[in-house]
Amino acid sequence: MSQTRADVQALFELPLNDLIYRAQSVHRQHFDANAVQLSTLLSIKTGGCSEDCSYCSQSTRFDTKVDHEPLKSLEDVVNAASIAKQNGATRFCMGAAWRGPKQKDMARVLEMIEAVQSLGLETCATLGLLQPGQAEQLAAAGLDYYNHNLDTAAAYYDNIIHTHSYDDRLRTLREVRGAGIKLCCGGIIGMGETRAHRAALIAELAALEPPPESVPINMLVRVPGTPLAEMPALDPIEFVRSIAVARITLPTAVVRLSAGRTQMPEPLQALCFLAGANSMFYGDKLLTTPNPNVDHDRALFEKLGLRAMLPGESMRRSTATDHDTPMQVVAAQSHIQS
Repeated sequence: MSQTRADVQALFELPLNDLIYRAQSVHRQHFDANAVQLSTLLSIKTGGCSEDCSYCSQSTRFDTKVDHEPLKSLEDVVNAASIAKQNGATRFCMGAAWRGPKQKDMARVLEMIEAVQSLGLETCATLGLLQPGQAEQLAAAGLDYYNHNLDTAAAYYDNIIHTHSYDDRLRTLREVRGAGIKLCCGGIIGMGETRAHRAALIAELAALEPPPESVPINMLVRVPGTPLAEMPALDPIEFVRSIAVARITLPTAVVRLSAGRTQMPEPLQALCFLAGANSMFYGDKLLTTPNPNVDHDRALFEKLGLRAMLPGESMRRSTATDHDTPMQVVAAQSHIQS
């Protein structure tokens, strides 16, 4: 059942204990509460982007000291994907900094997708705005997921990006869906938006038809040189609320704890998993910004009793239905663990 912006905002207003309880109940209804899907993200073409996304270190419009690097070789991408698989990742995401791929670049990107998939990894690409026909090429190469975030609510979008519109993003999402590719689509929290904007973003994600299978929730990384470098830090509990509301509103989506984890102490990350996050980026770097190292994340999983999903493992639970009550869900979960 779709929820209005008012419905979603009402979730944000709940006492935190009640919100977490609802989110955890929904989470256990649909997923193993202690399994986390691991993804690794590689920048296959870095810097030199023409767009003016206010949070981005790779825009040519901002002095962020990021070196421009051309499209990586197939060998470099395959080597990185192999290491990611050895470290436990089941999905490998490839990101390129440009407005959108030129056709001359597509052949090389398609080779990368085919090669990574041959390793037994799920493939994901984030390549910006797609032109007609490009999504079909990606699908033919075997791409599993395409990442293209809404970033923020439509009403706040013009405060963050001016070189392409919210409608431009929606058009690319339609291209992806039309080609039969799964959608990875979320946003960034802490860019100066209000709670009402955060509620609107989550409602807008849920209103996509169909909703995204994967929803990354990013904490703003305040990159020196970008317009948002001096943005005040978001209250961490508000970020936890955003994870929980996304879980309740998008019950069958994988909710990914994405950028900004280096700013989060372990108790905050634990709260995010309790609130329904069940995926995260794994590896020392996210495009151009740092990420906790693999050993740190393994130690965190050990403390929390979490486990990494195995390749080919279904995340969805088969022991509960969409109509189970929270008490039925708890009973089913207890039976699984006994």
